Amino acid sequence: MTVERLLPTPEAYDLIDLTRQICAEQIAPRVATDEATEHFPRDHFALLGKAGLLGLPYPEEYGGGAQPYEVYLQVLEEIASVSMSIGVGTSVHSLATSAVAKHGTPEQQASLLPGVLGGEMLGAYCLSEPQAGSDVAGMTTKAVLDGDAYVLNGVKAWITHGSRADFYLAFVRTAPDRTSGISAFYVPADTEGLSFGAPEKKMGLTASTTTQVLFDDARVPAELRIGEEGEGMRIALGALDSGRLGIAACATGLAQAALDAATQYAGERSQFGRAIGDFQGLQFLLADMAAATESARAAYVLAARLRDAGRPFSRQASVAKLVATDAAMQVTTDAVQVFGGYGYTREFPVERYMREAKVAQIFEGTNQIQRMVIARDLLR
Repeated sequence: MTVERLLPTPEAYDLIDLTRQICAEQIAPRVATDEATEHFPRDHFALLGKAGLLGLPYPEEYGGGAQPYEVYLQVLEEIASVSMSIGVGTSVHSLATSAVAKHGTPEQQASLLPGVLGGEMLGAYCLSEPQAGSDVAGMTTKAVLDGDAYVLNGVKAWITHGSRADFYLAFVRTAPDRTSGISAFYVPADTEGLSFGAPEKKMGLTASTTTQVLFDDARVPAELRIGEEGEGMRIALGALDSGRLGIAACATGLAQAALDAATQYAGERSQFGRAIGDFQGLQFLLADMAAATESARAAYVLAARLRDAGRPFSRQASVAKLVATDAAMQVTTDAVQVFGGYGYTREFPVERYMREAKVAQIFEGTNQIQRMVIARDLLR
């Protein structure tokens, strides 16, 4: 991917160069095979962690990079342009990490964050349930305090890294109140009573394992509760604002990959004795694809800069997620059109890009939910 970026420091440009090198040399050669065989690339997450790319927006004292969020997101875009599965996985890992970094006690941060930020520990974020997706407050998974531990029972659904993660940030009900009765827990993968459903058979992101997470009298030490009882909803929604920016960046990277592939193909494929890129109809299609991709990038970078400045950014995060994921769906669809019949085959990656784009309009809050968030903020 060749994108002209405006970054705040020379170090940020070095991080982009490092990311491109790792992606080109280590990740790209295996992406098509991993997706085709549904192989989970755990080693690539370890590689990104060792390079310092998993902990970019977190404090240096715990092994993070202390980078602005706008830099982290542009690194994430670079990763997703090569592997959407790894890009989304990196975003989810950061989402699970953020609660500990922001709401954990100093003792929790000191003991949990170094391994997480260094890539030795991979995280998962457990919020949705089979009957509680967009309606988060409708969750029924419960935790009951029993001595020095909480006993968890229930089912979480659509969990990225399910059965593959080393810890699960789980949001469960500790009191009946819909919004103030939810608490957050750091659940190690070896917790007794924790198990997983079969991997979901998905149309895209097939190298990213997604399962149900099952709690059956799973005992979690009280010291692994993150924040106070009843703060879970606030923690979850606060993290989701940043998580939506992660998905926006990933969707932008996917759109850029599709645009790059279509542009290259348009210059190489000939019809009627001319490169198809010489035809105005196709030129206009490529121009619209570029405009959508660059608009998506501008939207998430603006929201990230507001976040970095300590200003409210919830509405802008929803705008970025909406704009970027809709753009990814349109751009990848148009890329298939540029390739014509070949675009509908697995000989070229654009059919995979199109399949991968669809879920971005669904997870981290559907785009219908994003419209609700935006409208309510405008009318407030």
